[in-house]
Amino acid sequence: MDAIYLDHAATTFVLPEVRAAMEPFLGEVPGNPSSMHRFGRRAKAALEDAREAVASLIGASPPEVVFTSGGTEANNAALVGAALALRDRGRHVVTSAVEHHAVLHTCEWLEEWGFEVTYVPPGRDGVTDPEAVVEALRPDTVLVSLMWVNNETGAVQPVRETAARVRERGIVFHTDAVQAVPWLETDVDEVGCDLLTLSGHKLHGPQGVGALYVRRGTPWLPLLRGGGQERGRRAGTENLPGIVGLGAAAAWAKANRSAARERARRLKERFLAVLREGFPDAVVHSPAHAVPAIVNVGFPGASAETLLMNLDLAGIAASSGSACTSGSLQPSHVLSAMGVPEDLVRSSVRFSFSSHTTMEEVETAGRKTAEIARRLCRRERHG
Repeated sequence: MDAIYLDHAATTFVLPEVRAAMEPFLGEVPGNPSSMHRFGRRAKAALEDAREAVASLIGASPPEVVFTSGGTEANNAALVGAALALRDRGRHVVTSAVEHHAVLHTCEWLEEWGFEVTYVPPGRDGVTDPEAVVEALRPDTVLVSLMWVNNETGAVQPVRETAARVRERGIVFHTDAVQAVPWLETDVDEVGCDLLTLSGHKLHGPQGVGALYVRRGTPWLPLLRGGGQERGRRAGTENLPGIVGLGAAAAWAKANRSAARERARRLKERFLAVLREGFPDAVVHSPAHAVPAIVNVGFPGASAETLLMNLDLAGIAASSGSACTSGSLQPSHVLSAMGVPEDLVRSSVRFSFSSHTTMEEVETAGRKTAEIARRLCRRERHG
């Protein structure tokens, strides 16, 4: 069997139909979407077709979709753009302690500009209580950002309930939906968000492209200046091949999301069954209601770093959490915020599946992971 890739939460492979959609715009069809000649008009038409596909995926109107270079830029643009637009009304922001660093580090940046940020801790299941968010609100709160699905545990956050409580107070609500959109039915009106982030490479599109949903009428200022692209909301010549790929991936996700979710559920159940049979001490950090594509497991007595190296040698790709920080020796801020003991945090590994992962792959991975964990624990016990 070839190498087994179980790190789809970090990045997915590009679907063949997505590559095919991108191919003409990688050489055959030159043209800047801002140009008036026939090449530019063709590029512009492809750009708007992709915008419609992304809007359809999340239940938005096409003009409310702003293309970005990915989820990180979209999160930065959402938070900074809303905070600056509302700074005369107040300078307080609320988020959770388990957000992706693209949100947490942007909040730290806002703090350097004189904003105050409240980081609401989650429960032991990694879920942030809407009531805790409401209790953190102040008269000068202008923005709340709560991720929909956690990238390390797959925990589904109560964004609908939180958004309803927040927006009834006239406060802008943003959700980082990068890990949610590939797996959960998404309608921005039903969710109740003013701003929503998504990323192409999490749903079998290319890397380096994403989108920010900005509800019409939301106070928000562009992050990038220097041109009139994206209706003046994101300067710079658009990444046309990437955007076309994102549009094709969005169309595929809309048509296949429900079936993919059910397949991932079966894969996760089988993986955990095989793993627990070979290593009964495994501790699952992901709550029962997490998206099925992500499962975070602790291996008491084993080092995650050593475990990952041995998994790689065995042909299995997994991670210790976010791909943006997996090279760091710092323990997971998500698991730490959940109250997981530090020794168990440092022994935890994230496995993530896609709709194209096979049952044979997860069975093999579960068996080999258990074997490696047993061997490492024996070595640790015997020095």
